[in-house]
Amino acid sequence: MNVMITGATGLIGSRLVRILAGQGFHIKALVRDKIRAEKLVTEPVEFICGDLSNEAALEEALKDCKYLFHLAADYRLWVPDPEVMTQTNVEGTRLLMRKALEAGVERIVYTSSVCVLGCNADGSPVDEDASSTVTDMISPYKKSKFLAEKVVMDMVRDEGLPAVIVNPSTPVGPGDSRPTPTGTMVLNAARDGGLFYADTGLNVAHVDDIAQGHLLALKHGKIGRRYILGGDNISLKDLFIMTARMTGKTGPKFKVPQILMFFAGFVGEMFARLGLMKNPIATLDSVRMASKKMYYSSDRAEKELGYTHRPASEAVKDAVRWFKDQNMLN
Repeated sequence: MNVMITGATGLIGSRLVRILAGQGFHIKALVRDKIRAEKLVTEPVEFICGDLSNEAALEEALKDCKYLFHLAADYRLWVPDPEVMTQTNVEGTRLLMRKALEAGVERIVYTSSVCVLGCNADGSPVDEDASSTVTDMISPYKKSKFLAEKVVMDMVRDEGLPAVIVNPSTPVGPGDSRPTPTGTMVLNAARDGGLFYADTGLNVAHVDDIAQGHLLALKHGKIGRRYILGGDNISLKDLFIMTARMTGKTGPKFKVPQILMFFAGFVGEMFARLGLMKNPIATLDSVRMASKKMYYSSDRAEKELGYTHRPASEAVKDAVRWFKDQNMLN
């Protein structure tokens, strides 16, 4: 049975490929760089070179495929030109969904994000019925993911697109080779204890649980319905403490005042715009996000999909072990 996947070299995508291969699927993956992809993905995969703007590559990748998993996205905390991100995340999704309809794909799992759901002011967990709008989205990435999800939802309603939407929270675990922004925080905390922390919180889920949730959505999800694939809601301080203990470090000591964080974000963006650094350590958008408790509930996925998640401590433990095996803790 043929299945097409985008984002196969990403953290969640690479773990999903392992699961699909174990289920006996013939996997076709759209990738930008075949040589790099072959180094990152060891499972038997048919790679098609191209990106989300390449119609011919999309048609080749989707040919004879029964299912589609769309995980690929431009995920950066800093982007000098937001339009580039919009083209990939929004228009790329639109084109891929159009081609999937033309190819007769029977079922699609679209990977959105919990970020499109927003946050509750009181810090209580958000569910799939959140009534956020595009004006609530803080960063170019969040805006693009919000608009991309809307593209999918509109096509489900107006054109019969057979898509299920999953909204992963923060994936942590093995295989984070780049690493992701959260993976970078875990890596740094494993190295030095995460001396500085912000008064914020996030939902941490093992990447393998999120990947398994994608397959459950394919099998049991309702067309046009959202499913949060999350884990434990924990403070950033507790995440750093948890990580530091695994490497014998002392853990975080200093809570960074918000005014100082805003100053760091301002300076970081200014230096990036002047070409003095490629990726600022902090941006104004990331600081605004850090002022909120980003907590979510996976109750719907648990009840309707049979989704389960292990404790955040296991996700962190597996991530730290993987970083150590890759000699990334030095």
